[in-house]
Amino acid sequence: MNPAVVSTGGSLIRALNARKKATSIDLGLGEPTLAPDIAYFEEAVRWVAEHGCHYTANVGDAHLRAAIARYYDYPAMRAAENVCITTGSQEALYVVVKTMLDPAKDELLLVEPAFSVYDKLAAVEGIALQRVSMPAQTGFAFDAQRILEALTPRTRLILICSPCNPTGRVVSRAEVAKITRALGERGGAPIYILHDEIYRELVYTEDAGSFGESYPYTIAINSLSKSNALTGLRIGWFMAPSEAMGELVKMHSWATSCASTVGQVIAARIFAEEALGVQQPWYAAARDAAMSAARDAGLPYVVPDGAFYLCVDVGVEDDVAFAYRLIDECDVVAIPGSNFGSASRGWLRTSFVGPPEALREGFTRIASLRATYEGAVRPNG
Repeated sequence: MNPAVVSTGGSLIRALNARKKATSIDLGLGEPTLAPDIAYFEEAVRWVAEHGCHYTANVGDAHLRAAIARYYDYPAMRAAENVCITTGSQEALYVVVKTMLDPAKDELLLVEPAFSVYDKLAAVEGIALQRVSMPAQTGFAFDAQRILEALTPRTRLILICSPCNPTGRVVSRAEVAKITRALGERGGAPIYILHDEIYRELVYTEDAGSFGESYPYTIAINSLSKSNALTGLRIGWFMAPSEAMGELVKMHSWATSCASTVGQVIAARIFAEEALGVQQPWYAAARDAAMSAARDAGLPYVVPDGAFYLCVDVGVEDDVAFAYRLIDECDVVAIPGSNFGSASRGWLRTSFVGPPEALREGFTRIASLRATYEGAVRPNG
């Protein structure tokens, strides 16, 4: 077996979810609970009845790719040729990391707190990883200066998830401008930015920056999983400048041949109707309910600018043990912050995709367990 795979730990999120019972309050979900619009599936079935269900081109259906490029309108990625349809955003992530970095000499800079798959991909590919943490003291806000100071001569790719999983924070336009200006002035081989935008359509602020709008060496990934409650459809994409597309598409074709034809038909209809943001108002209301519930329970939290997560501070050093006690003793699933990096140790990532009453009860139970740590909680926790 590949020792890199064997030595890299599995998913803590999955391990905690495996302990769920029928009665559990699940605040650990990274998945929408809203039902998708069934009309898209009905239309896709009719399309298959007429056209069959064959492979598309490796890179994906040309009309869908053109629609995606047109929708985002990023200056360096405005053509269908700058878009590749993938089997979800996670395949897109793997393809980009695998293709863009030379394990013998390149380094990935990961901005944390961050989704736990990122560093695992680097580990199994043998890619050197540099981490830069956005501190809890500033509410995990994206800080351009901290990111730029973490660059090394080997840095060839910066990975940023904004809106962020787990914090819900969004990189502002001003911080994007600082980063792109500094990278543009460095000279030498370009440093690419991999912007994971999977929560882009679930934003609650007017000040959301996007690297694709201003930085020509951006690779953006996204999917329909979060925006349209279609996690099981497995339709994602990456957008990249022309000079990178050839090798990226080559790797994609080896990894998965092509994405689901039926899924691409559904995606094309969603883009044709510009329906990617239709569920955002529901999440905005759920966010307000989540913050209200956290306040009432006396739990400190970070105000999320996007996504559907609310990070609450339980103030303990061993947040993994806390999370296991939470599910075993209190019947609540939540994800320890240390799963996303050292800066978020002592926090829990909770998700507000479920019923508000369940969220409120869940926060009450978290606060009750936190109270049993009296004296062991951080002074400002």
